[in-house]
Amino acid sequence: MAGELVLVTGGSGFVGSHVIIQLLNAGCQVRTTVRSLKREGEVREMLRVGGVDAGDRLSFAAADLTSDAGWAEAVAGCAYVHHVASPFPPSIPQHEDEVIIPARDGALRVLKAARDAGVKRVVLTSSYAAIGYGQPEQKAPFDETNWTDPNGDDVRAYVKSKTLAERAA
Repeated sequence: MAGELVLVTGGSGFVGSHVIIQLLNAGCQVRTTVRSLKREGEVREMLRVGGVDAGDRLSFAAADLTSDAGWAEAVAGCAYVHHVASPFPPSIPQHEDEVIIPARDGALRVLKAARDAGVKRVVLTSSYAAIGYGQPEQKAPFDETNWTDPNGDDVRAYVKSKTLAERAA
């Protein structure tokens, strides 16, 4: 992977910024998506605080999970994609689809763009939310057969969005 271009979606977020730091430290070139290119300075500062001055090894692409625009350009020339972006509302949304639709459709947009660009591999960041809710307590380790039950009593919009996005992928 060293020297190759890697796209990280959601580079302005906590997990995305840490993925970028690890990739830069491994010698990769990184492009990250942000909804607005005005966030570039903020992301670069977050990385500096994390101990990395990305310089010209980091570039930015404007892309939003709710729109097809920008995704082909974001993945162009990338060997790999780390899909980290997912809506995480600061408060409970009025309707769960405000979180579910962008998470699910956004994951599919990223995968389609990656496929069309000939990307070698996509890594989709998951969450315990996708496996651990809406089912009886379990003592055994979770594995690929476990999924959150989207209709469970303890399943809120974000948890459901992570589950449905991953299942769609």
